[in-house]
Amino acid sequence: MVRNNAEHYYTKNPTSKLKPREIKVILRGEDFIFHTGSGIFSPDRVDKGTKLLIEKAEVKSGDSILDLGCGYGAVGISIGKTVPKTKIILSDINERAVLLTNKNLKANQVKGKARSSDCFENIKDKFDVILLNPPQTAGKKLCFKMIEESKQFLKNGGNLQLVARHQKGGKTLSQKMEEVFDNIRVVSRGSGYRIYLSEKRNN
Repeated sequence: MVRNNAEHYYTKNPTSKLKPREIKVILRGEDFIFHTGSGIFSPDRVDKGTKLLIEKAEVKSGDSILDLGCGYGAVGISIGKTVPKTKIILSDINERAVLLTNKNLKANQVKGKARSSDCFENIKDKFDVILLNPPQTAGKKLCFKMIEESKQFLKNGGNLQLVARHQKGGKTLSQKMEEVFDNIRVVSRGSGYRIYLSEKRNN
């Protein structure tokens, strides 16, 4: 996540005037429409890291999934529509992003809940999978906090899947994941990005 904005998208209440936009895109073989706008991450397109996470994340039918830092909801909505019986919760600190996510859930006929939450502040559930495209421009300390706190919100055997550019902070984040979970592997890679997966093991 390297896009520079005058106002950072990782903020509770963006002050910039909302300039509505729409994105039409094919993801996981299905057509999607996303309502986006100013004051959120990547409002003009589904960025390469997010797209890799959508296409290559390891999820299966029936999984409970948290799209952490969901933006306008592209990851959770795409997987919720294309993987049967998944239970999707989406969260973001940015209240504008949450409003757009709820709109996009309806637009794409996907069942799910979007919550306003600073990291895990308003999250009570435990999940099989947590999916994260971390807000690296908000700082390493915040990204490390997201990794550390993810562990307690995973079921035993559940996993955190994080996408980042390996040479632009991803290597450091993957090392943190290995430190926290004591395991790490690369699920997929493309365009300089990698999806790192760490599993919560009962040991």
